[in-house]
Amino acid sequence: MRTDIFARLDREPEPPKIEAPRMSRHRIALFGGTLAFYLAIVWAVLITSWLVALDWKVMLFRPYQQWPELHAFLDYYVVLGQRGPTAVMVACWLGWRSWRQHTLRPLLVLGTSLLLLNVTVGAVKLGLGRLGPHYATQIGSAEMFAGGDIFPSGHTANAVVTWGILAYLATTPRARRYLSAVSATVSLGVGLTTVYIGTHWLSDVLLGWAAGLLILLALPWFEPLIARTEAWIFAMRERWREHRRGARPSPVAGAGPQPVLLPQSMATDGLAAEAVTAPAEPVLPTGHPSGSTRTRAHGGHPARPGGMPVAPAGVRRPPPHTERGPRAAGSPARPMTGG
Repeated sequence: MRTDIFARLDREPEPPKIEAPRMSRHRIALFGGTLAFYLAIVWAVLITSWLVALDWKVMLFRPYQQWPELHAFLDYYVVLGQRGPTAVMVACWLGWRSWRQHTLRPLLVLGTSLLLLNVTVGAVKLGLGRLGPHYATQIGSAEMFAGGDIFPSGHTANAVVTWGILAYLATTPRARRYLSAVSATVSLGVGLTTVYIGTHWLSDVLLGWAAGLLILLALPWFEPLIARTEAWIFAMRERWREHRRGARPSPVAGAGPQPVLLPQSMATDGLAAEAVTAPAEPVLPTGHPSGSTRTRAHGGHPARPGGMPVAPAGVRRPPPHTERGPRAAGSPARPMTGG
């Protein structure tokens, strides 16, 4: 007997009615506060404030030397913030959900969030050009505009967006609360792990958290575009299916040779007519009258049962040459010329 757990693994008969999140006042207020925090972090690093001094204190403390027993585990844990492995894992889960619910929205939301992540975080990284702790040149310096690409932390922002998408796409409030807590814990741990290993400053992690949260809060603004894209993809799929059904060739009866009944021969061999395959019409030389031409020339005389044409009324057939006897078998042939 099937249980409820296995029943939920089956494909739903029709797409469920899932209401997409809208940009409410509460979400707009959170977006504005997060954006202000984001700009404050950038400004504090640009002016080399107390936040940069805190970055140097944490880096010189060298957490990986203080707790070396955690290094082996955290080397694997930080993979939860790498874009390639996390995107593949989440895409597999959302792909199954798309198949089960007859919708492309989960995959389109994931693609939109990753695109926003690459554009926004990548642009800020390359624009500010901050160097990491391992490549710092002067103690107390912000190391800005030096050709680096670690501000904000890509690992942290990717962890916030990738695992936060699961909470964003949750279908029930209870699942959304649980998944929000799990994604926040994972992204917080990934950010602190990069500080422990020494690949990022503390301010990099703070800005990465803010960058990822801004993308999740801004996703409702892109829901209409996602819905139009999904409708367009489904319309193109239906057109392609109709084109395949219309281009499929219908079965046509083969135009092979048809058997015909030949008349009985004029010879006295006594053989009955037999059904044979009609041969192809022979190719006649130029100027030679075809069978149809000869028929029209003779006026379309009816044929006898033996295959000979019937002479029209009033026309007498000339008698055979009775005075010319049969040639002897041994008589010599007449020469063609005299002499």
